Amino acid sequence: MSKTSVKQTYASAGVDITLAAQAKKRIARLAKKTTRPEVLSGIGPFGALFEFKGYRKPVLVSSVDSVGTKTRIATALGKYDTVGIDIVNHCINDIFTCGAEPLFFLDYIGIRMAVPERVEALVTGLTQACRDAGCVLIGGETAQLPGIYHKDDYDLVGFVIGVVAKDKIITGKDITIGDMVIGLPSNGLHTNGYSLARKVLGETRAKLNVRSRELGTTIGEALLRPHLSYYRQLQPLLPSIKGLAHITGGGIVGNVPRSLPEGLAVQLDSKQWAVPPIFTLIQKKGKIDLREMYQTFNMGIGMVVICAPEKVGRIVKAVSGAKVVGEVVKQKGRARVIIDNRGYRKDKVA
Repeated sequence: MSKTSVKQTYASAGVDITLAAQAKKRIARLAKKTTRPEVLSGIGPFGALFEFKGYRKPVLVSSVDSVGTKTRIATALGKYDTVGIDIVNHCINDIFTCGAEPLFFLDYIGIRMAVPERVEALVTGLTQACRDAGCVLIGGETAQLPGIYHKDDYDLVGFVIGVVAKDKIITGKDITIGDMVIGLPSNGLHTNGYSLARKVLGETRAKLNVRSRELGTTIGEALLRPHLSYYRQLQPLLPSIKGLAHITGGGIVGNVPRSLPEGLAVQLDSKQWAVPPIFTLIQKKGKIDLREMYQTFNMGIGMVVICAPEKVGRIVKAVSGAKVVGEVVKQKGRARVIIDNRGYRKDKVA
């Protein structure tokens, strides 16, 4: 029989519909655990329905992001649940900087083949983080793309929709000189800087399973620590907060200015917070300039809170690990972030 006479199927082209159906059943079962009374239809229909109510002059807030190359670390170690936590918490932190309550979340998993057990592990992490935030995993897409993804490669993207009353939106417009800067601790890289971290530390199972004396754990375990969510801790404190900055891609240097009015900067003292040892290890092993570290990684601060001096005590007392790390000052020159009397701007030292 000639090759041209062989019957072709979708499965022979690399897309197994049966496996996809099995994975979707597992997703639906897990997603159901995150439901809220406002959900009229969840996983299954072509469009998910969420009844919107309870807000005066509501403003919808949305965000989308990817776990990025942290998935390469997860794949090498065969651990798929923590990156699900990562993407939910990352997206929720983003919209929370406006003061928004997360309502529902959708995911996109691009993968070579939808192995049900792996997809279930990914969604287990998604549902855990959604439940912790009171957010619904309302829908998503699992796309088998054998021509795009190879071997065990996959991508994980998240979309979140939240809401805030129009008169409660946090914009940072009321921030003024003399306001205090509070840093909330991260537990590691969260979801940013992994391309550089992988280049320095490696991404093979053998290298990731090396136990580091400095870290007190394996390199892989330190790199896979889930992105922390600050929503539950900070939500009751919103009336005391003037500005929030989620420290993600671009590090402290790239993100803090996004919450500041024009003409203002922040002056920070790095001795006031602890830098997790994973950053010290990366910097030392990669011989990376401190400027590059602050522009790439969160360096131990996952969220920045800006408030009036009289509100500091309440916030620091209520949030575990919160530290006063600096203050708002008048901008001089082009730098909007000054760390240890050294000015930084997005792509260079000022």
